[in-house]
Amino acid sequence: MFGMVRPCRHRLGERLAAEWMAHLCGLCLALRGDHGQFARVVTNYDGLLISVLTEAQAARPEGGRRTAGPCPLRGMRTASVAQGEGARLAAAVSLVLAAAKVRDHMADGDGLLARRPVALAARRVAANWSAAGSRTASTIGFDTAVLLDAVDRQAGLERLAGPGTPILTVTEPTETATAAAFAHTAALAGRPANAAPLAEAGRLFGRLAHLLDAVEDQAADAASGAWNPLTATGTSREDARRLADDALRGVRLALRDAEFTDGRLVHRLLAHELERSVDRAFGSPACAHTAPGGAEGYGPPRGPYGPPQTPQQPQGPYGPYTPPGPQGPFGPGDPAGGRPPHRQGRGFWAGCAAAVGLLCTCQVCCADEFEGPWSRQRREGWCGQCDCSCCECCNCCNCCGGEGGDGGGCDGCGCDCNC
Repeated sequence: MFGMVRPCRHRLGERLAAEWMAHLCGLCLALRGDHGQFARVVTNYDGLLISVLTEAQAARPEGGRRTAGPCPLRGMRTASVAQGEGARLAAAVSLVLAAAKVRDHMADGDGLLARRPVALAARRVAANWSAAGSRTASTIGFDTAVLLDAVDRQAGLERLAGPGTPILTVTEPTETATAAAFAHTAALAGRPANAAPLAEAGRLFGRLAHLLDAVEDQAADAASGAWNPLTATGTSREDARRLADDALRGVRLALRDAEFTDGRLVHRLLAHELERSVDRAFGSPACAHTAPGGAEGYGPPRGPYGPPQTPQQPQGPYGPYTPPGPQGPFGPGDPAGGRPPHRQGRGFWAGCAAAVGLLCTCQVCCADEFEGPWSRQRREGWCGQCDCSCCECCNCCNCCGGEGGDGGGCDGCGCDCNC
């Protein structure tokens, strides 16, 4: 998985997290259905935004779902996943842009692609992906020529760029490609009036994608001698941050001009999580909604699971300490006896067998919770661990439909989106 918009389920809340996963799985299954198992490796967090935008504008968004069978990446559980033209467009765009990324790494001689046999195989894969993405896109009325043209122009612009070249000259092809993809979601959803504002949102999203990729890779590119747009054009990180902040504001303004049937997930991802991506890339405090008492410089420091432990309120890694009571598979039970009876831990060999089963079904990384192979106590899946240090503030935005949110507006969350 790759992409810059990487929300954690603690911030999204249960309902929006389920919707987000539906689009992620829908993109993955659309890639498999149209292009085979291997194509699923290009599943990415940013590509699913195409599917999210399409469903958010649809007259009957609930009609674009189906129940998918058990999958190891979901801990062998069934799930409701997105389907239809939005997921197929996301798959087509992901394939074409992944092919371009492979070619870019080949041109730079990155890693194994510096070896001729590997580069030849990668070139063939990239050509197949590009052709397959174009075929799928044509069936839903999207011309990938704009994407392919952007890829070709990108290489030429990078060769000509030097000190003093405006950084926005280098980011323009990416902006054009994402603008076209975002705008086509309006056509798929039957909302032609949304094409212009979504094209603007897509253009600025592409600018952010290019800038943040350059910021995150600058040190590694300098060490390896690879080309980097910031270094090549002499753009400072301060100027890059200013452009990123301007793009964030532009995305929010553009989304305000578009009409959605249900835009809560779109708003959460593109108005809030996108801001967190910028903060993460530039090393700023991660949570944009932190209130006094939990923010940087206010009150006592917070850990990833809440306030620090105190004698008055001892706290373990999963919440406040609970007095001893009936034991269950997840640790101490409540005094009222609401949890199942205590289950003994497994022996060494039985635990090894259970561990193999957990790893083979990917429950260790992908399940919300799983039972420890030896202790049989509650464990949280690696991918479900929250990366913010202020979970109490993450679901305060009612307009985004977080925990307790009803979509009524931003009440006291501290954001500047004026929704």
